[in-house]
Amino acid sequence: MLRIAVLVSGGGTNLQAIIDKIASGDITDTEIAGVISNNENAYALTRAKKAGIPAMVVSPKNFENREVFNRALLDAVDSLNVDLIVLAGFLVVIPEIMIDAYTNKIINIHPSLIPSFCGTGYYGLKVHEAALSRGVKLVGATVHFVDKGTDTGPIIMQKAVEVKNGDTPEVLQRRVMEQAEWVIMPAAIDKIAHGKVKVTDGIAIVED
Repeated sequence: MLRIAVLVSGGGTNLQAIIDKIASGDITDTEIAGVISNNENAYALTRAKKAGIPAMVVSPKNFENREVFNRALLDAVDSLNVDLIVLAGFLVVIPEIMIDAYTNKIINIHPSLIPSFCGTGYYGLKVHEAALSRGVKLVGATVHFVDKGTDTGPIIMQKAVEVKNGDTPEVLQRRVMEQAEWVIMPAAIDKIAHGKVKVTDGIAIVED
C-alpha cells in the first residue's frame, strides 16, 4: 500500500481528482495519509475533511524564519510515514532538506509541457497567459519528480491539450486541468504504487 501526503495551497482540484480516482478504483493500492497546506484558508483543507482525510496547516507565517518553517514542514511530512509526497498546487519552494530526505519520492504537476513555460515565475494562470501570448497551438501538463531546480526533475508523464481560438487564460487553464492534470497525476500515482516508475541516470522510465 502506497501511503501519500498531498501538499496544497489553494482550491485542491488535483487533490479532489486523486480522492475521486482512489474511490473509483482507477488508483489502487494507495491511500492518502494526510493533507498539508501552507494556507489555513485553502479550500483543499475542506475537501480533505469531507473525505475523512487528516489535514494540517504548516504556514511560514507561524515560524520565526524560513529555516524553522522548513524543518517543521519536513517534520509534518515525516509524521505521516509516507512513501510519496504529491505536490498538488503547493506554492512553496520545497526545502533542500526535504528533497534530500525524499529523493525521487516527491512528484509535482506543472500546467505546461516542460521544458516550455516552466521554471521560476511560471505558475498558475501565468503559465497560460504566457502560452497564449506566444501563440502556441498545443499546451498541456507534466508530472515530474522534484529535484533542487525549478521544474527540472525527471519527467514521468505528459499530456498535450489543444489551444482553441478565443481561449482566455482562465478557459485554457480549466481545459488543461480537465484533460491533462486530472488524468496524468492520478495515473502517475497508480504507476508508482505498482513499482512501474524507475529513475535511471536522471531519466524516469515508466512501464506500461
